[in-house]
Amino acid sequence: MSFASFADFLAMGHHGLYVWTAYGISLSVLLLNVALPWLARRRYLQEEARRLRRENKS
Repeated sequence: MSFASFADFLAMGHHGLYVWTAYGISLSVLLLNVALPWLARRRYLQEEARRLRRENKS
């Protein structure tokens, strides 16, 4: 499939809104699948560090 111009590429044969929305949602899901576990691990390590500091002070 070839396009005559960049605008035609973005329009995707009048299906551009659907296509680009689907790409955007897919990218968002992929980013969340990476970011959420990373943030959860970071939060867990911070909580464990706080807990260990509290236990060592006692």
